[in-house]
Amino acid sequence: MGLSAITVLGAARPGVVAEVTSVFTRYGANIEDSAMTLLGGHVAMMLLVSGRVPPASAFPGMTVTAAEAGRGHGCEQPGLGYVLTVHGPDRPGIVSAVSGALTAAGGVITGMTTRLCGSLYVMIADVRLPPEADVAEVMRRLAAAGAGLGCEITFRPAEAEVL
Repeated sequence: MGLSAITVLGAARPGVVAEVTSVFTRYGANIEDSAMTLLGGHVAMMLLVSGRVPPASAFPGMTVTAAEAGRGHGCEQPGLGYVLTVHGPDRPGIVSAVSGALTAAGGVITGMTTRLCGSLYVMIADVRLPPEADVAEVMRRLAAAGAGLGCEITFRPAEAEVL
């Protein structure tokens, strides 16, 4: 079966996730991987779906896009897991500076959420570092980025998860 990458955007309301996912079920599609968040009163979903993809018209009131996707590495991202948090005044360049500091060490952001709470900007990211990464150097780079942005950055090992 083919794999499709689907994005769904629409107004947030009670039951919208059940509504959207039931369309895939009716068409016999299987949701293999997904992420959903609320963005300023809108729901944003990204899904990897195998099987028959419903037409956009099956999702009234939503903006839906679909593209063919290949099989990726899934949960096999190598390295050591960390959780990164950023708190500080909102300003342009926060995500760029922080992700640049991680990239310099070969780090990969595997999940990220950002929120603006009044004037406070909050970022939480799941990060994988290669086993050979110098964690102390990564922390120095992150501290320098945080100082330049006026933000507090924490970086700690992720707790083991049982799946």
